[in-house]
Amino acid sequence: MKSWLLGAACATLVFVSGCGSESGDSSGNVLSIVVIPKGTTHEFWKSIHAGAIKAKQELEAAGQPVEIIWKGPLKEDDRDEQIKVVENFIARGVDGMVLAPLDDKALVRPVETAGNAKIPVVIIDSGLQSENYASFVATDNYLGGRMGGAHLGKLLGGKGSVLLLRYAVGSASTTKRENGFLDELKENFPGIRVLSSEQYAGATRDLAYTASQNLLSRYGDEVNGVFCPNESVSVSMTKALRDIGKGSGTVKIIGFDTSVQSLRDLKAGDVQGLVVQNPVKMGYLGVMTLVDHLDGKNVAKRIDTGVALVTSENMAQPEMQELLNPPLEKYLGTGN
Repeated sequence: MKSWLLGAACATLVFVSGCGSESGDSSGNVLSIVVIPKGTTHEFWKSIHAGAIKAKQELEAAGQPVEIIWKGPLKEDDRDEQIKVVENFIARGVDGMVLAPLDDKALVRPVETAGNAKIPVVIIDSGLQSENYASFVATDNYLGGRMGGAHLGKLLGGKGSVLLLRYAVGSASTTKRENGFLDELKENFPGIRVLSSEQYAGATRDLAYTASQNLLSRYGDEVNGVFCPNESVSVSMTKALRDIGKGSGTVKIIGFDTSVQSLRDLKAGDVQGLVVQNPVKMGYLGVMTLVDHLDGKNVAKRIDTGVALVTSENMAQPEMQELLNPPLEKYLGTGN
């Protein structure tokens, strides 16, 4: 493992700013680990960050000092910026990377470059069209998509017309969800017609809202259900349906991931189900798996972090509340 010698004062600063520092240096046997999300706008990534800090705290309590560097592009469609972040931390010589690639092709070469520089990479959240990484820690997104399709199919009684608003080209995680949804309908609900499945929402709520409006202007009179493959699409499509008087379950909505707004929509009856990941666990295991790899331990090539379907009927259950209300303040502080 690489290490850099700093003065005591500098080392103190690193520890104080461990959950958000952009310094790649470490002191003594401090491990310098950069965690690079797809973006920093969506609430999902705060939970990933919290999981990484949870791992840092546990490792330091066990005697292994760790610096967690949190750095990613603002928006999830900025491929060039994420590549630049990876390349910058390769040059700075961190001990390892935990990366959520926003494009499964564009990040292949930067990850290979990291490997050539003896910097191991653990991939989280979204896959890569390469095997040159230490481990892949993520949800079974295809299964999540099938769960969403099965729930929507049952709600519609196996008949009707639905929309799929995709997220973004190159996003492996959401593509798997979308494919799982479509396969579930095709195999088990042949009486349901897919009106549109080739439109993309884009990386922000504003873009997703515009895309939702465009779809509904064409199909609003005949749609009975919608599948949304991530949080920003879920919130935006729900708002667009409310705006044309199709809220409160008139059109059934199955979303993916949670936020303050999506949970409000679920409680209000505008959304009938949310397929939920465990991003805290994902961030936690991403860091812990990387540290195990750096220690020379064998790690699994694929680690599944689980997926669940939350509805208004089961959302009060303790296991669901743990997923819906992660203790972000405990790890990120107030105002996160």
